[in-house]
Amino acid sequence: MLRYREISSNKEATPITFTVDGQTYLAHAGDTIASALYAAGKRAWRRSRAGDLRGVLCGIGHCFDCLVTVNGVPNIRACQTLVEAGMVVTTNLIEEG
Repeated sequence: MLRYREISSNKEATPITFTVDGQTYLAHAGDTIASALYAAGKRAWRRSRAGDLRGVLCGIGHCFDCLVTVNGVPNIRACQTLVEAGMVVTTNLIEEG
């Protein structure tokens, strides 16, 4: 998943911080939750009922593989939701090990 434009082209852009499961991530204006997580190397943030890892599949809001909880509101599509400063995102992943 690529960002709309190169971040380096706008040297004055201030990163936005948000948290996912208590860990701080950086995003840039215009990033969705999914694009910011993907850029940070995080590929999955949900488990299906069968236990399979899920993240971005379609990237356009048609599937429901990227669902997260945002500021206490469940079932938000990460691929369609823009990151806001201070946003608190929780997933249903249980860290193993």
